[in-house]
Amino acid sequence: MTVRNRGLSSLLTWASALAMLVGIYMALIYAPTERIMGDVQRIFYFHVPTAWVGFFAFFITLAASIAGLSTGSRKWDIVAVSSVEIGVAFITMTIITGSIWAKVTWNVWWTWDPRLTTSTILWLIYVSYLLLRDLIDDEARRARFSAVYGILGFVSVPVTFMAIRWWRTIHPIILESEGFNLASPMLTTLLFCIGAFTLLYFTILVHRVQLEQLADEVEQLKHEVYR
Repeated sequence: MTVRNRGLSSLLTWASALAMLVGIYMALIYAPTERIMGDVQRIFYFHVPTAWVGFFAFFITLAASIAGLSTGSRKWDIVAVSSVEIGVAFITMTIITGSIWAKVTWNVWWTWDPRLTTSTILWLIYVSYLLLRDLIDDEARRARFSAVYGILGFVSVPVTFMAIRWWRTIHPIILESEGFNLASPMLTTLLFCIGAFTLLYFTILVHRVQLEQLADEVEQLKHEVYR
C-alpha cells in the first residue's frame, strides 16, 4: 500500500471534515433529547463511533500483520503500526467519553465493570505494542515481532466487544439480536456518525502512511549521502 496521490489525500480530508460537521449537527441538534438522561446522552454519538473506529483500526492491523508476515513487505508494517497509533487514539477517546458519561449516569468517573476493564486491557495491549517497537533497532526483526504481536493482540478486541454479553454488567446493550434498540432519528444519527468517524480514520491513515513513507525516503537519502 503505497500512498502517493495528493489529490486523494485532499479529497479525503475535505470529505471527512464535511462529514464530521454534519455528524456534530445531527448529534447536537437533529437527534431528539433522550427522555431519561437528557442532553448528556448525546455523548453517545461520539462514544460509540470512537469505539468502533478503535476496533476497526486494530482489525486493519491484524490484516496488515498477516500480509506482512506472508510477504515480508515493509509497506504492510507501515500500515499496521499507523493503524495501531490511530486505534489507540480513538480508544483513548472512548475511555474518556465513557468516563464523562459514567459520572453523570452512575455518579462515578470509573467502575471496574467488565466492559470498562476489558477496554482498559485492550488499550494497554496496543500501547505496549508501540512501546515495544521502539526497543527493537533492526527493522526486519521489529516488523516480524510487531506482526506477531498485532495478530495475537487482536484477541482482546472480540473479548472487549462481547464483555457485556458474557458477564454481568451495568453497561447498556445497544445492539441486540433484533437490531438496534434506538428510536429511528437516534439510529440514523448514530449510523451517520459511525460512517463519519470511519471516513476520518481512513483520512488519518492515508496521511500517516504518507508520513512514514517520507521518513523512509529521508533515511534512504541519508544512507546514500553518507555512504
